[in-house]
Amino acid sequence: MLTDAQIEEMMSRVRKLELKARRLVRESFSGEYHSSFKGQGLDFDDFREYQHGDEVRFIDWNVTARMNQPFIRKFREERELALVLAVDVSGSADYGSESLSKREVMAEAAAVLGFSALQNGDKVGLLVFANEPILFVPPGKGTRHLLRLVREILIARPNQPGTSVAAACDFLVRTLRRKSLVFMISDFQSHPIEKPLAKLARKHETLALRVSDPLEAELPRAGRVVMIDPETGLGLHVNTNSARIREEYARRTREQHEYVAAVLKKNGIDTAELNTRTDSLPALHKLLKKRSRKRTA
Repeated sequence: MLTDAQIEEMMSRVRKLELKARRLVRESFSGEYHSSFKGQGLDFDDFREYQHGDEVRFIDWNVTARMNQPFIRKFREERELALVLAVDVSGSADYGSESLSKREVMAEAAAVLGFSALQNGDKVGLLVFANEPILFVPPGKGTRHLLRLVREILIARPNQPGTSVAAACDFLVRTLRRKSLVFMISDFQSHPIEKPLAKLARKHETLALRVSDPLEAELPRAGRVVMIDPETGLGLHVNTNSARIREEYARRTREQHEYVAAVLKKNGIDTAELNTRTDSLPALHKLLKKRSRKRTA
């Protein structure tokens, strides 16, 4: 159970995230979000006279017969989306060699996306998961609702700190009845991932934010240390001065990274790489610009 001091510290972080996310959305982010994702369909808007180049399939023959000249149906895009943030709060999410942990980076990205969605009239929901789904908050609107989601990301404490992207994907496939926009936010240190992600991507528009820490990619020279897996609690004595051990560590990390990247690409899941050392906004900008180009292509 959290102490009063811990709760106050957590709420202070939420308020800071709110201010930062609102500023980012106001200054540059909301327009890119709006142009990057389609609504759920088209709603009838009005009739107008047929013009050269209009699609014949939109001609309304009843109105055409009454007016003695061709008229077509006009449509407008139904903008409202359901944005669902699926956030990994497993043991490895609390690691951070810089000022922020991976969990804090995830919460910041979720806040920016959430405020962008709300400004565009969309609903925002949350799935917090680790070894299993921990909490699901159905999509809703309003600042108070979104701040609750950010708070849940920061305070969630799983009973089992392992990671199961598969369990999260299966839960979303079973639970989300309406086609939704899903952001899977994780370090993806999980197996298996290919089939579950493929199933999720077939049913919902799925994107991935992959969060890492620089020290995870390359083992520093620090002598003999005990490395503890935050998801299993197991410790291993390692001589980090050994070039062979550092090379093997780097090779395995690189292979894991390439495997996840290949799985995401194979299933058409666009990805942004975030880390605890650099600002997340440029990577999010790049991702949304890519989506916008796809939409207008």
